[in-house]
Amino acid sequence: MEQQTNSGLRRFIAWISVAILIIAADQVTTWAIIEWVPLYDRVPINSFLNLTHQQNTGAAFSFLAGAGGWQRWFFVVLASAVSLMIIIWMWRIRDEGPLVLVAGLSLVLGGAIGNLLDRLLLGYVTDFIQVWFGSWAFPSFNVADSAITVAAGLLINDALCVSGRTDQR
Repeated sequence: MEQQTNSGLRRFIAWISVAILIIAADQVTTWAIIEWVPLYDRVPINSFLNLTHQQNTGAAFSFLAGAGGWQRWFFVVLASAVSLMIIIWMWRIRDEGPLVLVAGLSLVLGGAIGNLLDRLLLGYVTDFIQVWFGSWAFPSFNVADSAITVAAGLLINDALCVSGRTDQR
């Protein structure tokens, strides 16, 4: 029993460390963009990728960006609550949670806290990766958003293919 508890604790700490790395990468890249790329400028990387400097006061795809300011605190509370629930969930499944599920939760946690810090410290999220397809630009995003997107794929995979399945041998 003690060995399983130690193993679970080590696993929990490892996945929290992944979330912390996402947070650190998000904050360092946000700082670099604010420092070196003027607001709304674009720095072409290649024919389909730019670095840019955008301020997003809303959520995904600038949803609620023009809502007057209340959305900042709404998203701070929402991200805080979701982050706390994810930490509790990760703790509860630390001994036997499926790898895909725990990886997805860790990436969501890191992304949520990365964007939460932007909102708390700056009042908005700094987005800076811009992808182009011909004349169409995908909405700008950041490291935290990327982690959340990858996490969504992992969590969908887990829900459809991993969790709740029994070995059918």
